[in-house]
Amino acid sequence: MYKAIYLQFGAAVITAIGAGLIVGTRGLVSVGLAAIASILPNLFFAVRLTMLSNRPGNIYAANFFIGEFLKIGVTIGLLAIAIKGYPEMHWPSLLIGFAIVLHAGFIAFWKKP
Repeated sequence: MYKAIYLQFGAAVITAIGAGLIVGTRGLVSVGLAAIASILPNLFFAVRLTMLSNRPGNIYAANFFIGEFLKIGVTIGLLAIAIKGYPEMHWPSLLIGFAIVLHAGFIAFWKKP
């Protein structure tokens, strides 16, 4: 699970640099905020699942769904804070960066360890 987070971080850095070169500082900051809003909840979710991995099956499954629900809520909350806190947001950079960072984690499942 941590491998997916590393890939998301790498995709965020590459996308932020690209947006910074194309759009400027607004694009770089917008992708950075999108990356923070997607990577932090995923990291907390992974840490929580790692801590709960020794528990019995039913408790783990329930905690997985509760954690996923909280992850989505925190992501939406962080995006709302970013939008309110940075009025010069470059929306295409935010949305493209958010999509790239979220989808980068799926690459981890294609390659076996």
